[in-house]
Amino acid sequence: MKDNNNGQRLYSLDALRGFDMFWIMGAEEIFHKLAEINQTPFFNALSNQFHHPAWHGFAFYDLIFPLFLFLAGVATPYSIGLQLEKGTSKKSLLFRVIKRGMILVLLGIIYNNGLKIIPWSDIRFASVLGRIGLAYMFANIIYLYTKQRGQIIWFVSLLIGYWLLLAFNAAPGHAMGDLTMEGNFASYIDTLIIPGKLYLGVHDPEDIVSTIPAISTALLGILAGNMLKSAPIEKRREIVIRFLVYGVLLIITAQAWNLIFPINKNLWTSSFTLQCGGLSMILLAVFYYIIDILGYTKWAFFFKVIGMNSILIYLSGVFIDWSYTTNALFQWLGQIVGEPYNVVVLVVCSLVVQWCFLYVLYKKGIFLRV
Repeated sequence: MKDNNNGQRLYSLDALRGFDMFWIMGAEEIFHKLAEINQTPFFNALSNQFHHPAWHGFAFYDLIFPLFLFLAGVATPYSIGLQLEKGTSKKSLLFRVIKRGMILVLLGIIYNNGLKIIPWSDIRFASVLGRIGLAYMFANIIYLYTKQRGQIIWFVSLLIGYWLLLAFNAAPGHAMGDLTMEGNFASYIDTLIIPGKLYLGVHDPEDIVSTIPAISTALLGILAGNMLKSAPIEKRREIVIRFLVYGVLLIITAQAWNLIFPINKNLWTSSFTLQCGGLSMILLAVFYYIIDILGYTKWAFFFKVIGMNSILIYLSGVFIDWSYTTNALFQWLGQIVGEPYNVVVLVVCSLVVQWCFLYVLYKKGIFLRV
């Protein structure tokens, strides 16, 4: 993304997106394997941070998905906003936004089910990419047709509206405000409107109704992108401080809201949205300060290569057997290291194989754009 103040691409945005995708590529397995080998409280606690809680609660791994959606929002003022400044019509941009959203929904269905003919009832339509596509699409439509004040109003209204929707409704046979997997109103509505199968039978973590607060996640990214894009060079450090303050305030608000509306990734609750939004703003502030302000970019190149082809590396797991390739190239190294740490070495080797694949594409200028 181009920074209007210095004409350079926002290196930090690509690097942070790459940092986010690094864990999706399989880096979390390093901690899982170390925990299996050592069985100490420290490694077990570290490993647990890379598992999603069964229902209510929060772990570091819960941040990965909303951080990506937040960063998609940050990019909006630099992409859609720049096109508006160049005089591109809103109608044309609206078509582009809807098209991108629908392509991501389709790619999500392919990711879930592969390219094969299966019964309609066995198809899982809800997906990570589908949620990104829908939340991105609606957030960008709001961006196209409202000013910043309107975007803030939408951000707050969607979170409060979603809270009230779940607080004053429930699945049939359950008490009002029930937030269990079987009793919450969002999952019940999704069983009625989503075709095919849900991931957990009575619930899907990427369902339709909980996409409502996910739109706010993307809107928060848009608001952050607006601040970055409009900040003069001499005000950039001030923006970093504001991001840090906003991030802390969002986390505090999330913890307070958690008392009556629990932090829950499966339901993408409003408190979860604020928790992840606050952490995302803090991470963006840190990456932006170190990379784009202080100019320390060399360490971040590893992540930038990943971040510039994030959708491709996410989809690659459907079409490429990375474990097979890793074993073919590095099984000898695992044999030299021997048990039990050979499994950790092979996880690292798998990350190296995937990164080298992305690096070749990066050098050739090949990027999957949706």
